[in-house]
Amino acid sequence: MIKPAQKHWVDYLILGLSVFLVFCLLFESYMELPSWVSWLGRWHPLVLHFPIVLLIIAIFLGLTGKKVPNSLLTVAVLSALITAISGFFLGKDASVKGDLLVWHQWLGGGLALLAAVWYALVHVFPSRVAYQKGIQLVLIVLIGFTGHYGGMITHGPDFLAFPSDQQKNKIPENPLIYGDVVVRILDNSCVSCHNPNKQEGELLMTGLGELLKGGKSGKTVIPGDPQDSELIKRLHLPVDDEDHMPPEGESPLGEREIGILERWIALGASDTLRLDQLEPSEPLVGLIEEMMTPDPEKKWQDLPKVADSTLQKLSTDYLTISRMASNSNALSVDAYLPPEYDPKQITDLKRVANNIVELDLSGLPLGNAEMSMITSCTNLEWLELDKTPLTDKSLQPLVNLKNLTLLKVYETKITDQSVSVFTQLPKLSKLYVWQTDISESALKSLQRERPALQINQGIDPITKDFFVTTDSTDTNSLQ
Repeated sequence: MIKPAQKHWVDYLILGLSVFLVFCLLFESYMELPSWVSWLGRWHPLVLHFPIVLLIIAIFLGLTGKKVPNSLLTVAVLSALITAISGFFLGKDASVKGDLLVWHQWLGGGLALLAAVWYALVHVFPSRVAYQKGIQLVLIVLIGFTGHYGGMITHGPDFLAFPSDQQKNKIPENPLIYGDVVVRILDNSCVSCHNPNKQEGELLMTGLGELLKGGKSGKTVIPGDPQDSELIKRLHLPVDDEDHMPPEGESPLGEREIGILERWIALGASDTLRLDQLEPSEPLVGLIEEMMTPDPEKKWQDLPKVADSTLQKLSTDYLTISRMASNSNALSVDAYLPPEYDPKQITDLKRVANNIVELDLSGLPLGNAEMSMITSCTNLEWLELDKTPLTDKSLQPLVNLKNLTLLKVYETKITDQSVSVFTQLPKLSKLYVWQTDISESALKSLQRERPALQINQGIDPITKDFFVTTDSTDTNSLQ
């Protein structure tokens, strides 16, 4: 209970906060807040849950005929007023206010003020129970609508839609790059903060025109120039950077989504370009096809069935065959160099060539027969041929592996002639080529042609020598 000596002090505090809230709502357009006051508004999402819970408890007690403790009602009203005022401060920080924000602000203000009226009615006219119950019923309605509008601001206007309504249609077979793919990525990660109702940084991302227009920080999308486009710059910032997008607390975009945005911008940020208008070697083709089949199990569901007994017959102490998932027909194969190497253990894999999606033959003395088996693995996605007698000639047939996404060919004798093979692998996203005879200029040319391709050249010789020297010094000091 609140002591009598404190009662008037609390009454005046509630009255003062109510008057200040009314002033804020009526004269908002004439107000400019100091930065530290705007900072107080950022506490709104944290404190808003307290008055909701306290008011609901108080309303439940009132509607069921029980006495509402004065301390409970006092704290509930005070926290409601503070929450509404902090919400006003937060709303002032928005560059442009949409209809949702305006409705949320006025409903929240009305809710807090009506709670203050309930407090006054209890203390001035305690016998007017019917009026109090009427206010309690209206407060329940206001809590529901205020919370709903707040949820729509945070999560988007469709956040309470039924799952069947929310589920997006499958990407069509020949999608529009912008309308069917880019818009989907932006809707999932960006539009919730950059829409007419919540226009952070004066930036709208609900249409191509708005993207090209940009916001307060500059040009969001510069057709043909992903590196200078503000969108790509923000996506590549460290996660702990305050300018990183999406902001902390939101799910970051994956490499595939960022790659799609980069290539779309590099190709001119068109809203009419379709998938079938791109060259098969264009990296964007592979990225979008991956997005069209995001579930690996669906991607592999049409592979031929292979029995466990077959895998057991093919496996040896130096050849491990495992399924990618418990009931999957997609296989991963790892081979190791035995004391006496026999190509037959590799060539026998032709029986399951169509099922192999990952193949590691690192360090094996591969010949033409083994390379022939590899090229028959048309569903291969991951291939490791590092530290093998690989040459430009033996690598050439790999152009038929159109599903290959990762290729390791480091510490081999391949030269610049093999670069043409890499350019003909449309889905290739990661390439490991250190300690080969491929020139730096050829790799730079490849990178220009395939900007989304990650080319790993290992540790540069100077850095490597440093670590080797340091490691040797530390080891000698221990002796």
